[in-house]
Amino acid sequence: MQFGIFTVGDVTTDPTNGTTPSEHDRIKAMTAIALKAEEIGLDVFATGEHHNPPFVPSSPTTMLGWIAARTERLILSTSTTLITTNDPVKIAEDFAMLQHLADGRVDLMLGRGNTGPVYPWFGQDIRQGIPLAIENYALLHQLWREDVVNWEGRFRTPLQGFTSTPRPLDGVPPFVWHGSIRSPEIAEQAAYYGDGFFANNIFWPKEHFKRLIDLYRDRWAHYGHGPRESAVVGLGGQFFMRRNSQDAVREFRPYFDNAPVYGHGPSLEEFTDQTPLTVGSPQEVIEKTLTFRESFGDYQRQLFLVDHAGLPLKTVLEQLDLFGEEVLPVLREEFAARRADGVPQGPTHAARVAQHKEGALR
Repeated sequence: MQFGIFTVGDVTTDPTNGTTPSEHDRIKAMTAIALKAEEIGLDVFATGEHHNPPFVPSSPTTMLGWIAARTERLILSTSTTLITTNDPVKIAEDFAMLQHLADGRVDLMLGRGNTGPVYPWFGQDIRQGIPLAIENYALLHQLWREDVVNWEGRFRTPLQGFTSTPRPLDGVPPFVWHGSIRSPEIAEQAAYYGDGFFANNIFWPKEHFKRLIDLYRDRWAHYGHGPRESAVVGLGGQFFMRRNSQDAVREFRPYFDNAPVYGHGPSLEEFTDQTPLTVGSPQEVIEKTLTFRESFGDYQRQLFLVDHAGLPLKTVLEQLDLFGEEVLPVLREEFAARRADGVPQGPTHAARVAQHKEGALR
């Protein structure tokens, strides 16, 4: 089981004091959080991709390359790489380069994002979102597996005798997750290729995501990748902790009440009841996270959002220290003890290289 954190890189005013970090400060905070993730023993750090205010991570591979040079174990990922508006050729090149620099500690999560105007900014039509995601990934998949590519599609110029460089490290492309909050077509796509499916279930009730994950597992088995329990699933989550639950609720409430991301809709209590958000003690975070397995079955990757809504860096780092001390060891032990036989571990480059040598990697 892999545990990590993901960030969307929002620049949000702290409602408790009215201060807003600069873009420079926010970028530096994101890198500090990544280094803290390695320090406390997390497995994964993932950054989003956005091209509009109030977000700063417009170039994920640049940031992840910086982090790669300063870490040794951490898997570096994206929480969204925009497969709809990025050129698949550039994705293939950028992530293969990052894979070499990080000695294989790289994967990526493909998605369509949540900003409609990004489509025309990059010359695309939002009404073609699903067809773009399907066609662009078909090309990316081919670029990483064939040395010479001839290709023609609807959304970019044809390729004749094209070789994407550098080639994937050890002949093994970065592992790909397909992220979705609502689209069965994306669950189908992930299953077809035998890739991972990440259900970013942080804002919607679990019943909605159970349908998507069940569809993915069923189609995984249909396409011959193995029993449905062997499908590779990732989940999102959120927490805010203090040693005392009342302190956590009191401190987090102004952030919840004022942050645009929560939509000024349900109360904090309603939101924590209906979604994975946990605001409380370390034990409450442990108990809530363990229920995810009860809802969705065994899975491979758990990513938490911890640095949003205007929370200051100092507070985020305190959260991570507490998580590393009191939550992470228990979650590792409990998930390992409850895991059914035959359920795969989270994907790593070393494991995929071994599969490649055995001829078992697609």
